[in-house]
Amino acid sequence: MSDEDHCTIVDAARPPQADGPPYAECVLCREPTEYPESYRGVTLCPRCEWQEAQRTACSG
Repeated sequence: MSDEDHCTIVDAARPPQADGPPYAECVLCREPTEYPESYRGVTLCPRCEWQEAQRTACSG
């Protein structure tokens, strides 16, 4: 196993960005997100997306 194997980023599907309101709620803080309300799935606001990325970032 090389050093690069443990930091592989999975290409996760992102919801489409909304053209305008209504926006979906963030599943963590309930703030409006950048995604359409009609999207069914996990949606995070920009702040929670950033915090989640920091939390799960490769530190090695």
